[in-house]
Amino acid sequence: MSKVIIIAEAGVNHNGSLENAFKLIDAAVAADVDYIKFQTFKADKLVAKSAKKADYQIQSTGNSDGSQLDMLKKLEISHEDHERLIAYCKKKGIKFFSTAFDLDSLQYLKDIGLDLVKIPSGEITNLPYLRKAAQLFDKVILSTGMCTLKDIQLAVNVFKKEGIDDSQITILHCNTEYPTPMGDVNLKAMLQIGQTFNTEIGYSDHTLGIEVPIAAVALGARIIEKHFTLDKTMEGPDHAASLDPAELKAMSSAIRNIELAISGSGIKEPSMSEKKNMDVARKSIVAKCAIKKGEVFSEENLTVKRPGTGISPMRWDEVRGSIAMQDFEEDDLISMP
Repeated sequence: MSKVIIIAEAGVNHNGSLENAFKLIDAAVAADVDYIKFQTFKADKLVAKSAKKADYQIQSTGNSDGSQLDMLKKLEISHEDHERLIAYCKKKGIKFFSTAFDLDSLQYLKDIGLDLVKIPSGEITNLPYLRKAAQLFDKVILSTGMCTLKDIQLAVNVFKKEGIDDSQITILHCNTEYPTPMGDVNLKAMLQIGQTFNTEIGYSDHTLGIEVPIAAVALGARIIEKHFTLDKTMEGPDHAASLDPAELKAMSSAIRNIELAISGSGIKEPSMSEKKNMDVARKSIVAKCAIKKGEVFSEENLTVKRPGTGISPMRWDEVRGSIAMQDFEEDDLISMP
């Protein structure tokens, strides 16, 4: 089984600073994740001037004034900085990834060599976007926040029409609230997605903490995506609902442990590590008191104690009522011909 892909979502948590972006890359490397993902967009092609901020954006920026456009303009990454980030990722040994939020940005990511595309939840009902993404890329990761199965089906139909088959699509269950209340996670929906569309499944998480993505891996998620930041108290739309570097590392480590825990044969049998404990933990039939040769074994002179190197207590009925062929002292393992 291939390992779970962990995507550390830096997103816009660099706050428009290249220095912060480099620090985020360093933190992702330290956490031993597979990808660090940023966001590629031109704000004026993403939102209209009249677009308002979401409630969570207002709360996390501490500013109810101003538009989404004003906020996002400060968070754009220039093409030159994309190239710097890609070079830094190569130097540090981590894969660079980004999500495009407009048509030109999709083309740009293709032009700079990305071989798969991540469709964010907000674009799943954007037909021109979906069609161009399917024409440019052969592999698709699809986030499904705010979606019904019908929404997902319509998007998948676009990919298939452009020649992308199920094996090249991974669908991520997601809830687009920052942070997502635990009662709204509905993690079982991830399984319904896999059963309905016959694709790989994953989970893009916006809850606080690391428990839910770990649980998603235990349920079969093949991709985990999680926002992280250098400091949750920084001003910006996504910091408060992100992991800090230590939490990102803890999540990554836990996921790798869960991978090992579910990677067995699926057959219930003693593992190599526990076999050595069988004789220590199991019991045998032993003499409850001194037993003379010729006496009958009975409830009164037999008992069960560790170690498990003698006759198994599962043979109790066979031993009871038979004749002792030798003398036994108290606690001696009972033996029979």
